Amino acid sequence: MRLFVICCWTLLAPLMAVDLQLPTENDHLFRGEPEKFYMYVDRYFEGEHSRPWEGGSYGFVRTSVRVGDQILQTKFHEGIDIAPIKRDKAGNPLDLVSCVAEGKVVHVSNIAGRSNYGKYVVVEHAWENSPVLSLYAHLAEITCQVGQPIAKGGLIGRMGYTGAGINRTRAHLHLEIALMLSSRYPDWAAKMINYHGHYNGMNLAGLDVAGFLQANRANPQLTLSEFLASYPVYFKVTVPQKGQLDLVARYPWLLKSSKDSQAPSWEISFSDTGMPLAVTASHRMVSQPTVTMVKPSDVPHRFKTRGLLSGEGSRASLARDGIHLVTLLSGDFPSPAAPANSR
Repeated sequence: MRLFVICCWTLLAPLMAVDLQLPTENDHLFRGEPEKFYMYVDRYFEGEHSRPWEGGSYGFVRTSVRVGDQILQTKFHEGIDIAPIKRDKAGNPLDLVSCVAEGKVVHVSNIAGRSNYGKYVVVEHAWENSPVLSLYAHLAEITCQVGQPIAKGGLIGRMGYTGAGINRTRAHLHLEIALMLSSRYPDWAAKMINYHGHYNGMNLAGLDVAGFLQANRANPQLTLSEFLASYPVYFKVTVPQKGQLDLVARYPWLLKSSKDSQAPSWEISFSDTGMPLAVTASHRMVSQPTVTMVKPSDVPHRFKTRGLLSGEGSRASLARDGIHLVTLLSGDFPSPAAPANSR
């Protein structure tokens, strides 16, 4: 009986709800004071300068564009920017940065100039038998190392302002919680400079981290898959089936239909930001990735999808960035040739 209980616990433990905390002492998110939680951005639009705190939140919160009688924010911010609570006399932030949940350090970038993230750390968490990643960017100092197990609240480093487009005044912690898009990212990016392997920001799909933190606080039993299931679908893309999708192997809870080896294609559902939300077997015959559903829009889709789609109304097709995303997800790209053995 004791062995049975232990085995059941081992199987169920990864499926338990996520135990989360904020990464710094700044808890104004939970106090209903977002203007004190987020670091503002400088916004220049139509001759006016403003500093909206909303620019530090998640989603389409930057780069104002007037489209007809609407003003849209078209640039996607994939994480949240948390303002410091403490500074020294020179204005440098003193806030310590800690891990949001139990995990393992999988990537440390100590050279600020190698990414817009500046100095950053990635921690892998085992949630629902899946690798979910938290990322901590713009650090002044890193105090952990790759391979290190880390507890919830374990020290990551100290807040700073390393990376492009950030200065001492706007020092903050950029935090993401993300899914990994591909286990073959270095192959996909073979012709680009990539210092970060699988943990390059282009291979990470960030979710609404503040929304998840708040929802988890309201319901500690909430799982990540349940949270993502609440996202509205903006578009769907059908791709030819060439075996199991790498994405589904990593996140099996994304598969919403029984595995069907006879189905000729997969239909992938996406949010407006390009977050994959569901995968279903499809009997559509397609020879290349094809948009098979889009939410109707009164403005061109490119403004609402960070340029992933072109078209407008109820019509859309994949734009260049959309093709790149779907190609990465589907794994439909060659592996680099192995070097010949030299003698």
